[in-house]
Amino acid sequence: MTRPLSTLCLLLAATSTQAEIAVERLAPIADRVAESLAAGEFAGCVVAIGTGDGVAYLEAFGNRQVVPEHHAMTTDTVFDMASLTKPVATATSIMVLVERGQVRLRDSINKYLPEIDGAHGEQITVESLLTHQSGYVPDNSIKDYQHGVDEAWRRLFGLTPQHPPGSRFQYSDVNFELLGKIVERAGGKPLNEFARDEVYRPLGMTETGYLPPAELAARAAASEPRDGKMLVGEVHDPRAALLDGVAGHAGLFSTAEDLALYARMMLHGGELNGVRVLGAATVAEMTRPRNVPGDQLRAAGWDMASGYSSNRGETMTPRAFGHGGFTGTAMWIDPGLDLYVIFLSNRLHPDGKGNANETAGRVGAIAAGAVVGAIE
Repeated sequence: MTRPLSTLCLLLAATSTQAEIAVERLAPIADRVAESLAAGEFAGCVVAIGTGDGVAYLEAFGNRQVVPEHHAMTTDTVFDMASLTKPVATATSIMVLVERGQVRLRDSINKYLPEIDGAHGEQITVESLLTHQSGYVPDNSIKDYQHGVDEAWRRLFGLTPQHPPGSRFQYSDVNFELLGKIVERAGGKPLNEFARDEVYRPLGMTETGYLPPAELAARAAASEPRDGKMLVGEVHDPRAALLDGVAGHAGLFSTAEDLALYARMMLHGGELNGVRVLGAATVAEMTRPRNVPGDQLRAAGWDMASGYSSNRGETMTPRAFGHGGFTGTAMWIDPGLDLYVIFLSNRLHPDGKGNANETAGRVGAIAAGAVVGAIE
């Protein structure tokens, strides 16, 4: 069931110089989504738009599952975040450890992962993993994961970079798998537990985490079949699945309303409703633009302006940061407009085809255009 909001505009946080979202200007979203549904780009989606003060727009469209059963999309649908795991779970956890002095962005990765004993273990830093400048392959062979978790990690530690560290931008899941292990080593508990205890529970994100329990999996959006079974509430990424569902690059599940809590926390400089998850200086460092080789702009775990930014609204300010996921998820947060845009779809359902990035980008532009009295 969708929950339309009756107010025409939402006053932004007191620090935002009285900017507003004119909700009536968001009406074209329904038309753009309808076009994509008709084109078969995804079975359904949930869109949430808001500011540091709260949600201004929350709507569900289409279906969360059509094969083998039919279930309408609802605003509380649980989605496989895919690569949104990278910033929302792994990078955020790394930054918690950074501000506690347990990790430094400049540290060589072999400080935490001594199993990486080649010269590159000294040359690759935590920050170069976060910004995809390690030189590691985008994905190592799926065969490396088919002999148990311990052997998968032995092979991950044994990888050598394709390119000299720092010489180019190359988006890599390996980077965030290793970052997830750094969280475990430095934080003293597995990534899923660390992110739950230090980020999600304090923010009240009760429907966010790895390995969703049965009550959450029951309202999850379906993806595509694996081994003859439709995946519903089980991680789609095959490498994360073979790592028992917990990995730094994929495996997180969440809802639009939970992600809105995270986005509001980031817009408030690391604090929400009296609970501080990150210091304001830490958020500033996390979201600081880095020029990486190839004329790309990345932040620590986030995209800003790169070849992966097709899901970004063109009219967002230069301060905007965001990320997408293979399953059809995207979230962009723009402190320059005090705006967040969350677009969650099941673009892989039911046959592994579809494309959500174009629609997510169009929705982002509509949302940015609805901001009146922008702060930057």
